[in-house]
Amino acid sequence: MSIVDIKTATITSKGQIVIPSSMRKGFFDVGNKVAVIAKRDYIEIRPLDDVEKRMSTAIASEKALAKLWDTPEEDEAWNYL
Repeated sequence: MSIVDIKTATITSKGQIVIPSSMRKGFFDVGNKVAVIAKRDYIEIRPLDDVEKRMSTAIASEKALAKLWDTPEEDEAWNYL
């Protein structure tokens, strides 16, 4: 993914920052929820709806696979690791 724009922001004593208006437009509307994702060396701010859509497949898969994997036989098989 290529960088489109870079701006600076100052962290307040309360740990708050202001997202520059040029970066909010088209991504973040007043009152919308966002996901703040901590990576090893940076933080991402994404619209929560976007993250929920991407995670829905993983969450659905987890529930479906739990039926297959959450068994005493599976636990026994993984005890050696």
